[in-house]
Amino acid sequence: MAEVLVLVDQQDGTVKKVTCELLTLARRFGEPAAVWVGSGYGDAGKEKLAEFGATKVYVAADPDLDSYVVAPKTEVLAKLVADASPAAVLVSSSLDGKEVAARLAVKTDSGLITDAVDVADGFVVEQQIFGGSIIVHSKVRSGTPIIAVRPNSAAAEPAPAQAAEEQVSIELPEAAKAARVVERVVQETSERPELAEAAIVVSGGRGVGGAENFSIIENLADTLGAAVGASRAATDAGWYPHQFQVGQTGKTVSPQLYIAVGISGAIQHRAGMQTSKTIVAINKDPEAPIFELADYGIVGDLFDVAPQLAEEIKKRK
Repeated sequence: MAEVLVLVDQQDGTVKKVTCELLTLARRFGEPAAVWVGSGYGDAGKEKLAEFGATKVYVAADPDLDSYVVAPKTEVLAKLVADASPAAVLVSSSLDGKEVAARLAVKTDSGLITDAVDVADGFVVEQQIFGGSIIVHSKVRSGTPIIAVRPNSAAAEPAPAQAAEEQVSIELPEAAKAARVVERVVQETSERPELAEAAIVVSGGRGVGGAENFSIIENLADTLGAAVGASRAATDAGWYPHQFQVGQTGKTVSPQLYIAVGISGAIQHRAGMQTSKTIVAINKDPEAPIFELADYGIVGDLFDVAPQLAEEIKKRK
């Protein structure tokens, strides 16, 4: 069987969940081959990749590659596409992932599909377009299929394998060195899961009424072990940081459970969360568009409903 390359999404040597999901998808079509670019590779990373079915790990571990943004990943993948002739290349549909995929498509003269929510036989890709109002099925017609898949689109299923290791070395062209990392700042993080990868997300919108009231959203999220999100209206108003915005101009999430609190359900927001497996909406307006999308709807004041919901969850733990 042909290899299916999976670009490893990792931080400080820790493999992110989306990579495990991509390896699970890759097993449908061939032998999953993980591609690690940059420093941090070690036994923990190799074991994690092998746990989810990687039969090979291509390692380009030159620390100097960390000095550049996305260009090294593109160069490594382009070399592997030329040398290994994989059946396809799978990457995370994150901001970096989509840029790598676009650059790779140009360098290899291949077709590219982004924001995939499923991949079927023959690399037929399911997407949701026009704000999610239409489901389409697409297929790359030339070159090597390059597919960017949304996190949480597939369940990560372990399938232990013996991951052979192969070192990859590249000489970065001058064009790839045009953008260089000059400083790194450690961002303070909470104990909540990362928004794009969380299995449960609780988001607040305009109905929350102010930054001080987002503690209600955070409390409900913490009782569920969930990530916190926000609508564009809430982030534009300065009530919550922009990196937590869910929507067409923010982050796209696809958790097992999405709870929309005080969010009307404008198409901009729906485009970023409607692939969620189960959607619960809390809104005092019974005509709010979010109820058209919700699997379960609660018509009521969020200041009453959300705290009561949090208390009931705590009782049942």
